[in-house]
Amino acid sequence: MRFGLFIPQGWRHDLVGVDPADQWAVMRDLASAADSGPWESLWVYDHFHTIPVPSDEPTHEAWTLMAAFAASTERIRLGQMCTCMSYRNPAYLAKVAATVDHVSGGRLDFGIGGGWYEHEWLAYGYGFPSAGERLARLREGVEIMRQAWTTGTATLAGKHYQVDGAIVRPLPRQAGGIPIWVAGGGEKVTLRIAAKYAAYTNFGGDPETFTRKSEILRGHCADLGTDFDAITQSMEFHTIIGATEAEATERRRAIEARLLPVLGEANTASAMAPYDGPQGLVGTPEQAYEKLVASRDLGMGYAIHYFPESAYDRSGVELFEREVIPALA
Repeated sequence: MRFGLFIPQGWRHDLVGVDPADQWAVMRDLASAADSGPWESLWVYDHFHTIPVPSDEPTHEAWTLMAAFAASTERIRLGQMCTCMSYRNPAYLAKVAATVDHVSGGRLDFGIGGGWYEHEWLAYGYGFPSAGERLARLREGVEIMRQAWTTGTATLAGKHYQVDGAIVRPLPRQAGGIPIWVAGGGEKVTLRIAAKYAAYTNFGGDPETFTRKSEILRGHCADLGTDFDAITQSMEFHTIIGATEAEATERRRAIEARLLPVLGEANTASAMAPYDGPQGLVGTPEQAYEKLVASRDLGMGYAIHYFPESAYDRSGVELFEREVIPALA
């Protein structure tokens, strides 16, 4: 199994209480620690407004962080889970990503999806088109990027994007272009886009849901003549671990206590809900191991972990590094 680590950037209210002037140093130091540790990749989210509700707490921009991490790390791969297709022109984004790939020495992964956070779409003036249109933009945008990264130019007379000989040079450092992660589990459109273009997928759910979507992906690959086994399936895990169940519970309470003054009870409950869901991973290293093995047995080969306390306390991350990763890597 392969492992990725999210770096807190404020989106989940995970830099609350850290002076904005100090937040880059916190993110940089966590990235440096991950770079020298057992993680294969580090990740950020592509969002502008906090969740579960928009607030004035800082949310740092994903692609700016990609460039900064590219320059300040040496080994670890760099990803976004996931870039919203409609927030940037795809030819421009292809150029940005190719430059980041060069700065990093060929360590970039490219996460892409249709986008969903209506509040920030409207606030930033993007409108909020139907899901069908957002996915149509995703399909066209990924085609532009694939052309750009494999040929150095892109031309598409699409319904939503029109580019005519857009030059994207230099090509990415990585042979064949930057690996594409298609995020989302939409069964008719998103997974079909993944079957055609993706080296990686990212969707979750309970075991029954994950298995069904995986089989649908397999079917799309068969229809398109692509190799299902060449696609690595990943999941995101909301992770709080302690040496004992009591310690894990105490860690969770500390996270809730940090959020309560900022979010209030109802929104704090909403923020903590993912830890009780199918991708929640709260407990001891042994319990984490068991859940990850169960997911691996369903076909999940890449686990990307979000530790909500890591900007304040790295001991949970370090415990995971010592006791879980070596048992599964």
